[in-house]
Amino acid sequence: MGKMWEEEIETINVENTFGYEIKFYPNVEYVKKNDQALYLQIIVPKPFGQDEEQFRRPLIVFVQGSGWRKQPIYFNLPKMIRMCQKGYTVAIVEYRSSDIAPFPAQIKDVKDAIRFMKKHAHTYDVDVDRIALWGDSSGGHTAVMAGITGERELQGEENKEISSEVNCIIDWFGPVNIIEMVKESGNPYYDEPNSPLGDFIGHKKISENTETAQKTNILKYIHEEYKIPPMLIMHGDKDQIVPFTQSLKLYKKMKEKNKDVRFICVKNAGHGNGGFSNEKILQIVDQFIREKFQI
Repeated sequence: MGKMWEEEIETINVENTFGYEIKFYPNVEYVKKNDQALYLQIIVPKPFGQDEEQFRRPLIVFVQGSGWRKQPIYFNLPKMIRMCQKGYTVAIVEYRSSDIAPFPAQIKDVKDAIRFMKKHAHTYDVDVDRIALWGDSSGGHTAVMAGITGERELQGEENKEISSEVNCIIDWFGPVNIIEMVKESGNPYYDEPNSPLGDFIGHKKISENTETAQKTNILKYIHEEYKIPPMLIMHGDKDQIVPFTQSLKLYKKMKEKNKDVRFICVKNAGHGNGGFSNEKILQIVDQFIREKFQI
């Protein structure tokens, strides 16, 4: 009988390829605003069998896109787990919805989240000198705005003694200039007060409130004399939600002002689909962060 079982058993040789194990801290409250608690979803890499040891890890602060409305906060959790397995602590940020608090509330919330993670660096194994700020779609806009303004303007309310500056920015197909975006989209709905863009500026029509809308324009915050972190921009050339030209404007402005920027066009990709759920894409982000952090 023993010999028969030996003949049926298959043997394979494999190595671990996923990287680190992870520890998940769900719903960590980082601030309360407008009578609403805002939460972080924190993922920490843990070497197998060494759970109690402290390892200072680079931090990715990820801002989930949502048209600046209530976020589907777990939408990119699989990608963030993969990045955690590569050795990053990850904090997914919940910000206030634009129907509760319009611009610049989202930027201020993200800065408060960054300060919270720095303050609690020991708890979540964070290297406070290596922080990447990453967002997609409206989260990309928020990440870029928070990253490029740093300590100069649009500050949050919490832990102001701690800097909200980050060390690099990853922008996935985020809006840049919503006035131009209305024109480029060719979609009349984008201009309406009840559109995501309209809600973002206080439930107003974009074309009739250009002075307010202009305050959200990333390009007006980029100046040569300003310290701006290195930036990676990625955008699909078939995006039907945020025109590809939006990222192109950002890239040109960064180059014009002699800033460190890289722009990758994802061929035939749409608004986050058609190629962004791909290991190669995550490898590009990983390599960019490692290059800037010299790790």
